[in-house]
Amino acid sequence: MKPWIKKTLMGIFGASIAVGGLTACSSGHHQRGPMTAEKMAEVRGKMVDRVSSKLDLNEAQKTKLNALADQLEAQRAAFVGKTADPRAEVQAIVAGDKFDRARAQSLLEDKTRAVQAHSPAVVNAMADFYDSLNPDQQQKVRELMQRRKGWMARG
Repeated sequence: MKPWIKKTLMGIFGASIAVGGLTACSSGHHQRGPMTAEKMAEVRGKMVDRVSSKLDLNEAQKTKLNALADQLEAQRAAFVGKTADPRAEVQAIVAGDKFDRARAQSLLEDKTRAVQAHSPAVVNAMADFYDSLNPDQQQKVRELMQRRKGWMARG
């Protein structure tokens, strides 16, 4: 695999983990609590539509993009885990007069295991999607990633 492809895939993979982590541990300013399944489906639909229109994807490519979205959603769900309130988990670490190192380490290990378990499927789905793009679409992805705000930014 060429170095620039590795760097691109690792960048996208790293960004997906960061977004998943931030989404899992925070809530938007316009809502309270974790995202509902309906809201996640809405956000996912908008993301797929936006990427599809920016890259002018055909049906086979849209299918691969949806498979990638499925894998990212599965990884996010595994990262969040079974807890109802991820923020409360983090807050519990600093709730006492001492930082709960054991609890923090355990939480970190759980999240790391979840990412490691689902990473191969995410990488494969990303590779399948990227490899399905024609050279012009691949170039468009690289150009959009080079923009300062990122290629999914608004405005």
